[in-house]
Amino acid sequence: ERNRFLMKKVFICENTITGIYSGIYDAWKMKPKKEQVGIVLKGDIEQELFCEYEESQASEKKAIAVENMIRKHLGLEAYGEIYHAILSHDKERGNAILGMMLAARNIPNSRRITEHLGNTDVRKVFELSRRVSNEAHFFKEILRFRELSNGILFAEIEPENQILTCIAGHFANRLPVENWMIYDASHQMTIVHQKMKNWFLVVGEKPNSAKTTLYSEKERQMEDLWKGVCESISIRERENYRLQRQHLPLKYRKNMVEFA
Repeated sequence: ERNRFLMKKVFICENTITGIYSGIYDAWKMKPKKEQVGIVLKGDIEQELFCEYEESQASEKKAIAVENMIRKHLGLEAYGEIYHAILSHDKERGNAILGMMLAARNIPNSRRITEHLGNTDVRKVFELSRRVSNEAHFFKEILRFRELSNGILFAEIEPENQILTCIAGHFANRLPVENWMIYDASHQMTIVHQKMKNWFLVVGEKPNSAKTTLYSEKERQMEDLWKGVCESISIRERENYRLQRQHLPLKYRKNMVEFA
């Protein structure tokens, strides 16, 4: 029994928001110290000695319970940072969030946990949150829609992080009377917006490529005009490809009209 107590308990969870929150829920129930528990994602397991592994079943009920606990005890500011951090592609994000929650439990006012940047887990959550927020802001600027033959506006992106829910509100406010879709090819997620209605998220389904590459005649004309504008305002003698790549890295260009 003594050896069992000293063993670190590691929960294996799905690589989704619900899955990670469920793993945190199961770990939290143990009322552990930080060194006694861990979170690992399916597909990224590197087994260690003196660890006991247990699979965590993903559950909306568990995830909602953790979210409510964060809002109540850590506050809305911490909840916002944690939400952005969990959208990151960093495989250690579950451990960082759990560590931040455990650290908050050990200070007099848990709602002031965001001030404790000396804590490695709090700092890690803030770093991940900033990366996600920065990428979301970047895609708000460079995302390009194309009008399909059926009149729907369609855009495809390949972000590193799961930023769709971070940018959906921005485009819903800008295009409230349009039917549009944004497909995240990296994570197989799609934001769908019907005109004058709320947007919703579809996970695990890939749009029909035969339909999403069938553009309207108006779209083809506008693409040609836009490319012509870009060429006409360019001064070849002043072209600086190194500076261009700093402002717009090559990996983001394949889904943009200007470079298609």
